[in-house]
Amino acid sequence: MTQPAADLRALVLTNEYPPHVYGGAGVHVDKLTAAMRRHAMLEVRTFGDQDEQARGFSVRGYPEPARSDDAPEPGLLGPVWSAFERNLAMAADPTDAQLVHCHTWYTHLAGLLVQRAARIPLVVTVHSLEPLRPWKEEQLGGGYRLSSWVERLALESADAVIAVSATSRDDVLRLFGVAPDRVRVIHNGIDPDEFYPDPATDALERLGVDPARPYLLFVGRVTRQKGIVHLVRALRELDPEIGVVLAAGQPDTPQVAAELAAAVEAERVRRPHLVWIGQMLTRAEARQLYSHAAAFVCPSVYEPFGIINLEAMACGIPVVASAVGGIPEVVRDGETGLLVPLGALTDDGSGPRDAAAFEHGLATAITTLLADPTRRTAMGLAGQRRAVAEFSWQRVAGETLELYRSLLR
Repeated sequence: MTQPAADLRALVLTNEYPPHVYGGAGVHVDKLTAAMRRHAMLEVRTFGDQDEQARGFSVRGYPEPARSDDAPEPGLLGPVWSAFERNLAMAADPTDAQLVHCHTWYTHLAGLLVQRAARIPLVVTVHSLEPLRPWKEEQLGGGYRLSSWVERLALESADAVIAVSATSRDDVLRLFGVAPDRVRVIHNGIDPDEFYPDPATDALERLGVDPARPYLLFVGRVTRQKGIVHLVRALRELDPEIGVVLAAGQPDTPQVAAELAAAVEAERVRRPHLVWIGQMLTRAEARQLYSHAAAFVCPSVYEPFGIINLEAMACGIPVVASAVGGIPEVVRDGETGLLVPLGALTDDGSGPRDAAAFEHGLATAITTLLADPTRRTAMGLAGQRRAVAEFSWQRVAGETLELYRSLLR
């Protein structure tokens, strides 16, 4: 491996890093650091038990601290106190980095402390924004107020903020006191060596999916943000012989899990070819599921970028998605998929005000695509070309490194 540039040293803080990755932010940090490590000295501090040392690159995990069972609201505030304690440990360890770059509110406190103690620039990548995820209060309780507080403090103190879409940048400027010249748009990327059309079907058969039957695919966490319940309800309008695969796990709360389970069981009465996969997928399993789907469906209520849509596109599959957040910057309506208006949100922001209209829109778009195999094929090819040509991690790394250097001049 080429010796990384010693004149650029960055400390990267993240709550997710392999092998402990469960969402798009973790994928982002994994792929971004892999692409940057040839050009900069990188130290990654993360939640977990990782311990990796290489020339110009290191990863250290910080395990969950032991907590007393009598802590206030242990099921709600506990995760936040745990995150803050790990942040203190991250910040306490010395570093010779020239700047600190943190991802998600889980590491914002550490980023702020390092920024002040070491007097180095702070960069924050916005993967989502707490004010636009009010349903998180169900999961975090009073911890949601703490996550919102530390997010605001970090964004308004950062020397640079990276937004993963133009829409996300607009949200930052609208919701926080951040100068426009400090917010840079750098889109997410895709790894074409991991996501590509895969003719193999062994993983599908192992997961109980019939590759000979056209099926719709959803991949994502069980959370209100991902809108999976709206998709399940939209299935009522579709031919019951169409296959459906829900690769959905890690529910935010027992309530959300119960709501989805009830909707799925109700739909299974009339739909015999519905498969619910609750465990995390390997890359090979995800790639095969994408590659053989008739269409990928992303019914998100909130989505700053939607890296999951890029994965489907890279595998040559058309996308039906809600027209929210950064999704229209990824999925070109009528060219690589179909976008469905979400409409106005409810007062608490947890879903569309007219859920029935949104669900009908999803069903209509899906029906339109399923009825036209030629169009599906053309959209899939166009999506694959776009994903590979315009969303590389090398581009993301180059733009990120350019931002780093601009802060150190």
